[in-house]
Amino acid sequence: MLDYAEADEVQVLRHRLRALVEEHIPKSYLGAFTDNPNDLEIAQRFSRILGEQRLFALTWPESFGGGGASSWEQTALREEMWAAHEPRGAQYMGLNWIGPVLMRYGNEDQQQRHLPPIAAGDVLWCQGFSEPEAGSDLPALRTKAVREEGGWRIHGQKVWTSYAEMARWCFLLARTGTPESRKDGITVFLVDMEQAEIEVRPIPSMLGRHHINEVYFTGAWVPDRDVLGGINEGWKIVNDVLAFERIGIARYARCDKLLSWAPRALGEAWADLPQGLHQRWAKALVHSRSVRLLAYKVVAAQDQGLLDPADAAAYRIAVTLLDQEVAEVLMDIVGGWGLGTEDTERIFERAVEDHWRYAQASTVASGTLEMQRLALANRLVGKR
Repeated sequence: MLDYAEADEVQVLRHRLRALVEEHIPKSYLGAFTDNPNDLEIAQRFSRILGEQRLFALTWPESFGGGGASSWEQTALREEMWAAHEPRGAQYMGLNWIGPVLMRYGNEDQQQRHLPPIAAGDVLWCQGFSEPEAGSDLPALRTKAVREEGGWRIHGQKVWTSYAEMARWCFLLARTGTPESRKDGITVFLVDMEQAEIEVRPIPSMLGRHHINEVYFTGAWVPDRDVLGGINEGWKIVNDVLAFERIGIARYARCDKLLSWAPRALGEAWADLPQGLHQRWAKALVHSRSVRLLAYKVVAAQDQGLLDPADAAAYRIAVTLLDQEVAEVLMDIVGGWGLGTEDTERIFERAVEDHWRYAQASTVASGTLEMQRLALANRLVGKR
């Protein structure tokens, strides 16, 4: 039976993290991916501060620059960071799933080269998965790796690639088998992004500058030392990647914070809201805390090595629906101030808008909601 009572060391960690956020993150900070380059620099600087105190890669082994902490301390870290508009910025991928996957599948050379810089908050990664004709159907990818002496040449296109404009490395899926081989013909490559044969084209969107991109590979070089796992064995790695990715985002913590903030932010105007809106607010708050408990169940299973992919899919479905429910409730609460305000005094309204914009894309991020439901349904009827 899972005991949800928080250990003393977890509570101490929360207070320590909140003090660091209070000291280093401005009240007006709403994330790293804005038109203001200072926001990205704030995130990069804060990541390095966490790295220096071994708080960044909290659960990683100390030999890789981590803190050797428990998964529950890591969960608290995720919650505190997401509640504070993720002041680690674009470090999310390297920290939450690229690092753990490298620990599981990487050789000693790969681990020693890549893990300590991630743990120090010094290097950014992006994920080269989706393509114009291979999004939800990822095994349909066409980007190919051609064998040459000493390594591989990458040819193809990726799309919706978060953080590619700023990333130093890319965790790339490419085809090394025939198109017919699908899952059995995919390999993972660790690609150095600082090459003339790689072109990054930002995609304008309401998610903010620096966020999503197209990436073109026209013969980019990957030496043999940067092949992760075996040739044509990338799909089993992908399954782990998706599980780590789907439980690594504690967006319920931001939902809870914004909902709890609403009565204070509105002050006397809170009592004037329609009764039906008060009821929707209370229902959303209950849902956010239910999703937190579901997240804890998934963390406990992962901690014991018993994580079922269906559990990760169920959590992802729940937190996605929560995101959008909370976004709509909050937008109705703030009303006309919810969109477009740049008034620095109206921080709550700006935070609500930021949450609403991201919630619109949540049903397609990390696998569409339909694919999550399909994965869960297949598991429930006995398909693997």
